[in-house]
Amino acid sequence: MNISITNSTATQEPVASSDVLIVGAGIIGLAHAALAHQAGLSVTVIDRDHRAIGASIRNFGHACITAQHGELYDLAQAGRRHWLRFADKAGFWAAEAGALVVAATETELQVLREFSDSRPPGQVTVLTAEEVRAKLGRENTDGIRGGAFLADDLRVDPRSTVGTLATWLNKQDNAAVHFNTAALGFGEGTERRARVATSRGAYEADQVFICVGHDVDYLFPDIAAEHQIKRCALQMTAAPAPESTSIVPAVLTATSMLRYEAFTHMPSASALRDQVKAARPDLLDIGANVMFTQRPDGTLLLGDSHSYALTQPPFLTESTSDLLLQAAAQVLGVEEIIPTERWQGVYASSDVAPVLVRDITDSITLVSVTSGIGMTLSFGLAEANLNALHSSPLANSSAR
Repeated sequence: MNISITNSTATQEPVASSDVLIVGAGIIGLAHAALAHQAGLSVTVIDRDHRAIGASIRNFGHACITAQHGELYDLAQAGRRHWLRFADKAGFWAAEAGALVVAATETELQVLREFSDSRPPGQVTVLTAEEVRAKLGRENTDGIRGGAFLADDLRVDPRSTVGTLATWLNKQDNAAVHFNTAALGFGEGTERRARVATSRGAYEADQVFICVGHDVDYLFPDIAAEHQIKRCALQMTAAPAPESTSIVPAVLTATSMLRYEAFTHMPSASALRDQVKAARPDLLDIGANVMFTQRPDGTLLLGDSHSYALTQPPFLTESTSDLLLQAAAQVLGVEEIIPTERWQGVYASSDVAPVLVRDITDSITLVSVTSGIGMTLSFGLAEANLNALHSSPLANSSAR
């Protein structure tokens, strides 16, 4: 594979010089920046937009830690404490809210029992129908067989978290965040090991992390093709919550259990898929994950569907939104949900691997979460990448 690197060894002095340079001010890039700064390194972040508008603000704000499997679970758990630490430092809202999985059938409940048995005591608690009703604030248990509470999951407000974190980081000594600054090329530095040519001049650093989400193909098309990165488009909706409804945890359903690997590894998972396929093929046809969260202002974030393509059209399908809203209304036990906003989420997806970490040179590393769980993995993945740098003091700073 040929990788084209622009040798940006221009004679002009660099606009900025720092230990670490991050390209991309989404949650993956900011997690790398925050942890590098915590380790005592000077940090610069650049982003082509004027503020965050990508996947980091278009999601549910749910760090779905408990439902991850294998190495992804380890990364999610490793990042959990950093989420809480930087919420306290930067001042963004984060809640140890957990997640509620609603089971409508005995098969769904059996998967949750198996899942609970597979995890340490107290991490997953199987609930009765009445306990689920109480957590949802519903008046009855119609259509509820039971459920489970996932204790380790976290919640943040996706509309404000990355902006707050970027603002805080920019105010710290030896840290800066520059928006409206696009990366144009990468090469060797003159004062530092690496140089990044940008729309506002050259930046240099000893280590560069390129965290551009689904836009890997804009900078490194050969790597994107090799990793088979596609854009996964989601349809999501915001709506006022039913009167007096206050739901603390993220709420998941049977379709969620079909998408997260920790559930799909359970013995009854295949029976669950057959059941959903027979009862709700319309939901499977749109790749539905019927779930929702409630923002601090009371607004419900509801979704979502999934479609995959190299380039996604911007158009939303009304029948898909209606189907998702009807399914959510059934979980909440209300007749209908009236939306106030609709939008398209987009994230990187790959059948090759859920995470892409590739060294472009010995001082430039490409990072992308290619599985739709960037919020969940962000801080754990950043910690792993920084620990992998022989020159980084992060390995000895975990107690800071």
